[in-house]
Amino acid sequence: MIRSVVRGFGASLPKRVMTNSELEEKVDTSDEWIVQRTGIRQRYIAGEGETTASLGEAAARAALDKAGLTAADLDVIIVATSTPDNTFPATAVNIQNRLGMHHGAAFDMQAVCSGFIYAVATADAYIRGGLAKRVLVIGAETFSRILDWSDRTTCVLFGDGAGAIILEGQESSGTTADRGILTAQLRSDGAHKEKLYVDGGPSTTGTVGHLRMEGREVFKHAVGMITDVIEAAFEATGTTADDLDWLVPHQANRRIIDGSARKLGIPLEKVVVTVDLHGNTSAASIPLALNVAASDGRIKKGDLVLLEAMGGGFTWGSVLLRW
Repeated sequence: MIRSVVRGFGASLPKRVMTNSELEEKVDTSDEWIVQRTGIRQRYIAGEGETTASLGEAAARAALDKAGLTAADLDVIIVATSTPDNTFPATAVNIQNRLGMHHGAAFDMQAVCSGFIYAVATADAYIRGGLAKRVLVIGAETFSRILDWSDRTTCVLFGDGAGAIILEGQESSGTTADRGILTAQLRSDGAHKEKLYVDGGPSTTGTVGHLRMEGREVFKHAVGMITDVIEAAFEATGTTADDLDWLVPHQANRRIIDGSARKLGIPLEKVVVTVDLHGNTSAASIPLALNVAASDGRIKKGDLVLLEAMGGGFTWGSVLLRW
């Protein structure tokens, strides 16, 4: 059977770092409170000329370089983002053009913080279905552009950045020993829309709007939803938490990450955590964390890696893959 194997990875961050102490000057908060409640110590904020497309392009070029490929070798580009450069066209076609790629297909995917998981699952379906050989999957965000910087409950949480992987179809034996994606689990429930949303849009207000969140409600649902899709991934593949080498979660909140790992019996030393460095970068958070852990040698060829995320909507999902 055909498996979607990670061929390359890359990331890009804005130049500017914003520390918690800098936020203390903007809103009534403190470094101690932010670290205790979220685990975040700093985040990157896009400056003039830095956009979702420019960050996504840089991450894509890094992934192509790592894979030893060029844009001519790609068939599809999928960009997971909630902060596109324009309402349309898709940021993916902008990046496609920046890369000098004038063939194939490119489109955006919107599932907020679960966007990268949804995009990877979609890329896997394209590859397994014979519609593509290689797919570039990018998670890229400039959430700083939709924050209300007077709202201390949200502006301390989010940051900007982009990460990318290249998936390539390869023949495999059809067992869990195969490299590549073993299973993807996707969920959503629109009944929770008001708990995490943006209060604007082309069809409602004609404005971009600002992010709004009921933090306690999101936290209340997060661990259970994450556990659901992780257990489903184990059941689909006949694996257990003991088989995992690494859990790479969406980097939203350190307490959610730790709580989910404990509930599933996954040792914290097997969990990749970058929320302290990047904050919550929505769809970019998992590929940014993957880039850190694969670049520093923690994630190695043959490792069993579990990705999971939950985002506005609510949406949630997991991908189990062998690196």
